Amino acid sequence: MENPSRLPVVLVAGLHADARRAAVAELLRSAPGAVVLHHDLGSAAEDGSVLRTVGDARGTLTSGRTPLVNDCACCALREDLVPELLRLADSGTCRLAVVELWDSVEPQSMAEVITGTQVGGRHSAEVLDLTGVVTAVDPALVLPYISCGDDLSELGLAAAPADRRTLADTFARQLEYPSLLALHGGDAPDGGSDAEEGTVLLAQLHPTARRVPVGSGALASAARAGFDTAAAAARQHPACALLPQEADADGVTTLVWHRTRPFHPGRLHAALEDLTCCAARSRGRFWLADRPDTLLSWDAAGGALCVEDAGPWLASLPDAAWELVPATRRVAAALDWHPEHGDRAQHLTFTSQGLDREGLLALLESCLLTDEEYAGGPGAWARLPRAFDELLDPVR
Repeated sequence: MENPSRLPVVLVAGLHADARRAAVAELLRSAPGAVVLHHDLGSAAEDGSVLRTVGDARGTLTSGRTPLVNDCACCALREDLVPELLRLADSGTCRLAVVELWDSVEPQSMAEVITGTQVGGRHSAEVLDLTGVVTAVDPALVLPYISCGDDLSELGLAAAPADRRTLADTFARQLEYPSLLALHGGDAPDGGSDAEEGTVLLAQLHPTARRVPVGSGALASAARAGFDTAAAAARQHPACALLPQEADADGVTTLVWHRTRPFHPGRLHAALEDLTCCAARSRGRFWLADRPDTLLSWDAAGGALCVEDAGPWLASLPDAAWELVPATRRVAAALDWHPEHGDRAQHLTFTSQGLDREGLLALLESCLLTDEEYAGGPGAWARLPRAFDELLDPVR
């Protein structure tokens, strides 16, 4: 709940601009004294600045420009956001600050800026109370966006010169980080089935999120119920992420695959394209036989896959190091603990319309070590071809 000594802040994100603006408008109408702060990263001008506006339910109150930082509009947002929020808090006239993020800005990074920044000797968390993080969504656009592998730069949505994200992976992170999704739109005469399918997809992609229709009157209270950035970050870490559950509804399927046998690096690498393209969204953690100490993350959307080193498996750490590991990670490891392998495991989820469940299961199983390979033990596994070196160790 809100802390009355601090300015409540609600963060509203979303690539669906009409849905985002409708959610912001409802928040402004519902809270007397509410203002909205927005940095238009698409307005980066030749003079090296970004347009910043502050408004309320009646319209724009003030506008100005903030300088680019290192020729980067997103960096300018990071530098200017908290000082502007502190100015609103100090004014004494603002009772709720709504931060409307620009299209492709992801809420996690900005939530952590709001709660973890020092400005002029003051810590932001002493003055600002992040009470809610919301992503606004048009259900009819969920499938087109989560399936689109186009680069943001090609669509005019890049937030920085070096931004190499795709539409699908950005949309996925916008959906999966917040605890609240604001649903708006999808009500065109011929768009009913798309909206229904999108709603089912949302329920499977982020089953723990509260979904509130814009205009229902429930958005303002839901957005001010409180938000824990540390818990939200833990939910995104591949070692302890709250992954989707098994589901099959209205043509949309989520497959959860869990095994305690390592992947053969060569066979998995050969299957990457098929595994990536078989579902609109897949994610989780996995274990390669030739990298027994490394927890690897799997993050795929729109036909693009990101595989990263996410740190060590807890089973590879000395006992003394466990005290340095967050409690959420230790709990997640305990739930997966195997008497021989510890927390090493495959835990992948695949969500898509028309998912070929049996074909996917067969492909995944074929990538595991065979009984004979498994019997060779860790010494033999270490000698398997290191097919992932180029992905995981690009500079050698």
